[in-house]
Amino acid sequence: MKNRQALTLLLIANIISGFAQGISMLAIPWYFTTVTKQTTLYGWLYAIITLGTVFWSLYTGTLIDKYSRKKIFILINVCGGVIVNGVALYGFYHGMVPALMVGLVFAVTVFIYNIHYPALYAFGQEITEKVNYGKTNALFEIQGQATTILGGAAGSILLSGTENGNINLLGFQTHLPFDVQKWELHEIFLLDGITYAISILLLLFIKYTPTSERHIHEGSVYERIRLGIRYLKENPTIFWFGNLSYSIFVFLLIEVHFLLPLYISNHLEAGADTYASADIYYAIGALLAGVGIRNMFRNTSPVKAIIILMWITVAGLLLVSFTKSLVLFFLFSFIIGITNAGTRVLRVTYLFNNIPNTYMGRAGSVFQVINILVRSALIGVFSIPFFAEGSNVTWTFFIGALFIVLSVIPLQMKLKQYE
Repeated sequence: MKNRQALTLLLIANIISGFAQGISMLAIPWYFTTVTKQTTLYGWLYAIITLGTVFWSLYTGTLIDKYSRKKIFILINVCGGVIVNGVALYGFYHGMVPALMVGLVFAVTVFIYNIHYPALYAFGQEITEKVNYGKTNALFEIQGQATTILGGAAGSILLSGTENGNINLLGFQTHLPFDVQKWELHEIFLLDGITYAISILLLLFIKYTPTSERHIHEGSVYERIRLGIRYLKENPTIFWFGNLSYSIFVFLLIEVHFLLPLYISNHLEAGADTYASADIYYAIGALLAGVGIRNMFRNTSPVKAIIILMWITVAGLLLVSFTKSLVLFFLFSFIIGITNAGTRVLRVTYLFNNIPNTYMGRAGSVFQVINILVRSALIGVFSIPFFAEGSNVTWTFFIGALFIVLSVIPLQMKLKQYE
């Protein structure tokens, strides 16, 4: 591989920043839904932040296609580090972090995610030979999920603390040789902010040679967006595939950042350790998918494989909708880790092979905007107080299953066009 060292540094930087970001993004939903009991407020905050990323996502695609991906990574780490460290220092000074500032950290992290991942895949495509696209995507998935496992384990300990060294991890009682006090939000935010700084240092050392020439369009933002939309209009099969295959990811983001704390606290009547353990089971499944999904479906077309994974997800969602079992819930978390990550690896590889690098950022922006609009609508519905009462949250998982069914059927009907 031509830019092996650059890819290695990029992966290490992602591991370090993603580790603490993952803990923060576990802590914030749990704080709003179970600590302060402000579920509806958090739901509407999440919906507004998600909707606000529509305009940001349109703009990020043009930035990714026009400017150095390395410089983009450095800049977003600088911005994230300044804001998160600032909130952490406020918390240390005043002994607490107000809900508005917690929401600010959540918003900043969401906005960073919206440029980070499209830039990551575009950067990976830029520094990787075409023959290695699948391998690079799998590496990104493996790195991301390994980080999530570590972050989930650490989050379980930091959010709950230990009692005489004992903690429930992955559904099993685990004994540590030392006791850990529960961390406050500002302490978690400080850890998050420090990792931003470390990532910046690593990114500064990245040197690479593009594997293909980038044709940068110098027009206005509107013109560059219009070109991306025009490209997808001229390639409708890619447009439909890009949007329909996104459905697992659409629901998963809502589940992880909003529904999961409610399901665990209200329906399963469990604590933060179960919440973090579910994250770990998901990451283990996703890690296995990153390692073996291409081999598992080596004799199956990517689109057909994605359709299979979507139907498996539907079955898993129906399972947790009508049961109240911790074992089945952890099994579901593991399965959706496989199906979501497997779909993402296969989806991105398909898009890499069918969309020129020049249009990758802009095409991704169109997909992302539609994703955001659908998510905002679903979050708005799930923010209705009815779903926060008792076990009513299970109905959101049933609705999620129906949503994926409505996506997989038209994709299956168009299967011959992709083979």
